Amino acid sequence: MPKISEKGINMPESPIRKLVPFAEEAHKQGKTVYYLNIGQPDIKTPTIALDAVKVHSLDILAYSRSEGSEEYRKKIAKYYLRNNIEVTHSDIIVTTGGSEALLFAFGSIMDEDDEIIIPEPFYANYNGFSTASSIKVVPVISKIEDNFALPPIEEFEKLITPKTKAILICNPGNPTGYLYSKEEISKLAAIVKKHDLFLIADEVYREFVYDGIEHYSILQEPGLEDHAIVIDSVSKRYSMCGARIGYLVSKNKEVIKTALKFAQARLSPPTLAQIASEAALETPQSYFDDVKEEYVKRRNTLIEGLKSIPGVKVAKPNGAFYCIAELPIKNSDDFARWLLESFEYNNSTVMVAPAAGFYSTPGVGRNQIRIAYVLNEDSLKTAIKILEEALKVYKD
Repeated sequence: MPKISEKGINMPESPIRKLVPFAEEAHKQGKTVYYLNIGQPDIKTPTIALDAVKVHSLDILAYSRSEGSEEYRKKIAKYYLRNNIEVTHSDIIVTTGGSEALLFAFGSIMDEDDEIIIPEPFYANYNGFSTASSIKVVPVISKIEDNFALPPIEEFEKLITPKTKAILICNPGNPTGYLYSKEEISKLAAIVKKHDLFLIADEVYREFVYDGIEHYSILQEPGLEDHAIVIDSVSKRYSMCGARIGYLVSKNKEVIKTALKFAQARLSPPTLAQIASEAALETPQSYFDDVKEEYVKRRNTLIEGLKSIPGVKVAKPNGAFYCIAELPIKNSDDFARWLLESFEYNNSTVMVAPAAGFYSTPGVGRNQIRIAYVLNEDSLKTAIKILEEALKVYKD
């Protein structure tokens, strides 16, 4: 029998999606499942984006340019300018989701066995993208006791080797919701310039920042033009996860030139999705104001509820719509599966994401879960009650 590749064998399962069969079975048994495991917003997609697809006048659904249409990229540049980020359309490549932008970035700046330093916990698919690109993730651990703030810069310095090519952050963070400050970004900027590295920032949650704090992009940091690569996406910003449109943004011309070759190899990003995403750029600010207000309510409901459960520790997020909670258990993988297979409260249960999959250090995060607060407040209150009752009876 032909053999599967080592890369395929080592490709990690998604901690977010691997429990789906158990959730489906629970649903078949008549249970109501509250999905806290995945960042699929229940916020409505802007009507302007959906209408643009309905009324398009295309006769042929043709390829677009490999880097995305020029008109769209010029409008994206104007969006960034409104956010105090100065780039031109030639600094932007439109991709099939932020995921492809990350793959293009990895392929453009790293070779096999090169290393990338990432504060963990981090978005679980960074592990998968790294495996697919045959590169090595070198984790630097941030701690729930510090609210998952940037680890001391000395910890990064210790990990830099001749194989190190980049540092990657998610800002605001998935899965922690942590928002890096301007001072923290400046510290990272100093170290990548000192060691001639790239700084990649996944900034897809830029709009979702709370408590009067402003987002600071690495593209706003002076002197970082040759080092900064931003990953972006329409998925969460406009509740358009299914559009699969993202961007790779950099003022480094060699990075863009190289990434374009990867873009040409996959031909082009989806045409109809670009039409919807271009229209979405006209979404009024009131939409984002309302969405932010809703997420603040949900965050406060969730954090207050979790803190009221004995033995639960939780970090308060200042951005995105996730948090990491530490539970009084030993193995959250077993707990998450048990919730779906064996537990119910008023014929309901919850689906959570075990947090170990958001780390690359073995054994870390095994008593933690990631929660996405993408449900309405009443549903969140019910889900918290279910978790509280489950923890009363669960046995490791």
